Amino acid sequence: MSSANTYRISEDLFVEEFVLIALHSSLEDNALVYSLNHRLKLLLRRTEEDLEIEGQGCFPVFEWKDKINDRYWTLLTNNSIKVEELNRMDLFQYELSQTVHHLVPEYRDVDYFLKIEQGDEHLENEVIRNILSVPNIITAYTVETERLKSKHNLIF
Repeated sequence: MSSANTYRISEDLFVEEFVLIALHSSLEDNALVYSLNHRLKLLLRRTEEDLEIEGQGCFPVFEWKDKINDRYWTLLTNNSIKVEELNRMDLFQYELSQTVHHLVPEYRDVDYFLKIEQGDEHLENEVIRNILSVPNIITAYTVETERLKSKHNLIF
């Protein structure tokens, strides 16, 4: 009689390290991607499928695999607006309701996140400096990912 061992990998053991930069900007996502590609010499492209989080909506994703430097870049919008028609039989029956969901609820005021896998501190400072030189970007700063409660939304 042989006994089979079952091994389970704890989610705590799987640690994906990445640099996360918060961006505040009034630019539309396509205009922001164009500007970032130009300033940072990236090749971000929109993915065929958006990031869909059940109950929170869809978030557009732009990505690029930098094979030369072995880095994976991802730009994510932090806001998803869900528009629904109200089901009422009164004066407001044709009104639309908008619900805003956030990819990272702890940072509701952030418009976009730039995620860099395999980043280093030197790169991080240079990227932020270049991002801040883009017109219509109000501010950019690093987010400490260790403290994020919704970090799992950024791992896909």
